[in-house]
Amino acid sequence: MQIVVRDNNIDQALKALKKKLQREGLFREMKLRNHFEKPSERRARERAEAVRRTPSHSTT
Repeated sequence: MQIVVRDNNIDQALKALKKKLQREGLFREMKLRNHFEKPSERRARERAEAVRRTPSHSTT
């Protein structure tokens, strides 16, 4: 990953870096890998995330 620093503007480069890392899901992955997660807990979390992602088709 590469970030270009223009006119010695470190703040703007840092903002661009954070945005790229956020888009790639790196912060989320670091948070998940911070501690050991049992395989059963991981499956339950992934199932819950899948349910959250799928759009609910309510008939109203």
